[in-house]
Amino acid sequence: MTAPGETTHESEHDLVLVVDFGAQYAQLIARRVREARVYSEIVPHTMPVAEMVARNPKAIILSGGPSSVYEQGAPAVDPAIFTAGPSVFGMCYGFQLMAAHLGGTVSATGAREYGRTRVSVSHPGTLLGGIPLEHNVWMSHGDSVSAAPEGFTVLASTDVTPVAAFEDVARGLAGVQWHPEVLHSEHGQRVLEHFLWDIAGCRQTWTIGNIAEDQIERIREQIGPDGRAICGLSGGVDSAVAAAIVQKAIGDRLTCVYVDHGLMRKGETEQIERDFVASTGAKLVVVDAEKQFLDALAGVSDPETKRKIIGREFIRTFEAAELDIVKDAPEGTKVGFLVQGTLYPDVVESGGGAGTSNIKSHHNVGGLPEDLEFELVEPLRTLFKDEVRLVGEQLGLPPEIVWRHPFPGPGLGIRIIGEVNRERLDILREADAIARAELTASGLDRDIWQFPVVLLADVRSVGVQGDGRTYGHPIVLRPVTSEDAMTADWARLPYDVLERISTRITNEVAEVNRVTVDITSKPPGTIEWEGAPDPIPRIPLGAADRTYRGSGRPSARRRPGRPIPGARSAWEPLRRR
Repeated sequence: MTAPGETTHESEHDLVLVVDFGAQYAQLIARRVREARVYSEIVPHTMPVAEMVARNPKAIILSGGPSSVYEQGAPAVDPAIFTAGPSVFGMCYGFQLMAAHLGGTVSATGAREYGRTRVSVSHPGTLLGGIPLEHNVWMSHGDSVSAAPEGFTVLASTDVTPVAAFEDVARGLAGVQWHPEVLHSEHGQRVLEHFLWDIAGCRQTWTIGNIAEDQIERIREQIGPDGRAICGLSGGVDSAVAAAIVQKAIGDRLTCVYVDHGLMRKGETEQIERDFVASTGAKLVVVDAEKQFLDALAGVSDPETKRKIIGREFIRTFEAAELDIVKDAPEGTKVGFLVQGTLYPDVVESGGGAGTSNIKSHHNVGGLPEDLEFELVEPLRTLFKDEVRLVGEQLGLPPEIVWRHPFPGPGLGIRIIGEVNRERLDILREADAIARAELTASGLDRDIWQFPVVLLADVRSVGVQGDGRTYGHPIVLRPVTSEDAMTADWARLPYDVLERISTRITNEVAEVNRVTVDITSKPPGTIEWEGAPDPIPRIPLGAADRTYRGSGRPSARRRPGRPIPGARSAWEPLRRR
């Protein structure tokens, strides 16, 4: 069995490696493979072919990328990859690499294709079998394959690209010039499935039931029959699902700690105390630290300073709770494990996605003895966010937790523009609660990735309420759609939903007299107005200069470029369920 913490899965699941050539869609490709019920991992293009083959992949996918195959210094691939054994599928740049290395011709024709493009299928073959002969795909290329390698069958073309898809089924090789992984490519998932299932012969074993069972068994083996663990609950889905898995594995030998910093939304602390415990049976320690956090934030308006203060106080509070739990452990037992909700995108972006075993120890700083160490337990280390939600459902967590929108670790502290105090928090809580209630009532809450509600606390807006002039605070609504938070588009909420939200907030929250909607996409804007790329720090891993990663939502770091295709057209409103 794979060592605990290792990302590689053994033979119970076929493995597909996604080779990243700098594509902004590499993680999306890996997710689409998993949607086809096949396990996938991302590896850098610099990984030697021998190392890839040693992982025993059933198939390898070559991603797109921003370079030209003829560009000096462009990412390359060892041609041995095409004869090493695994089936290989090329997309966009990967398609051109395959053609160039196997004797085809890649030309700079000067005819570029960006965005939605009509493709004509001349010979469906295996890859395009059962797919309409004319359909739209998403292109993003300047160079084109003008001649396929010997032995390949040309399957499709466009007006300016003579070879848009090809295959050599006997050798397990195929590719397309377009991006089948994005939603704008019609039938893209079917194309991917035809490669995985029909050409590569991958087994469809990666299911939510298997994921939960596998992880419970792995955690049980890692912690052992007598080990004890601590898990910090943030209130988000990641930490809740991680804790639920560990609870299934070791029962009451897990203690969960929730730091109530007073910056949560209305009713969320009570929901965690009630719903999480009821659905998992886990032991929960709630630390009431509201006064500590608000005292530390008094007089502070600078966003970066607020984040640092919240992170510092969180670490101090959690470490104190850790020490109490360790001291109270039954005689003869040791609390030696720390549970974290690390997700696969975190692993990839931190450089840990190359498949090497990565069992880390947690060396505490500050309030705990220097010789006290925790071994990290990361049940979600191989999972994407959407998979985490499905596992949460499988484990019986309530929908209010499983489908909770991503929420920044610093909480409402970075949704108040200005100083944070109890009065301003109460104003924002009420406005936020109204917005969330109306979104849920409209049936749109699962269509929205995130819905920040922002209080412009240092701004006064003139208004007329009743018979008099008022000076109240403006509220900003920031609903966005996204697949992974790396890019986002503003959500086209129906006008009547926006009207109800605005009317209720201005009527029911006395200090607010204006409601606005932020219609900025990401890029150029971020999702949170004062949001850092990472939310509240994870529990510290030791080194003072270590970058702490938040578990509240996926990392927002990305390369500049186009927003992920697949969002609704510019003026198409969201439809109610």
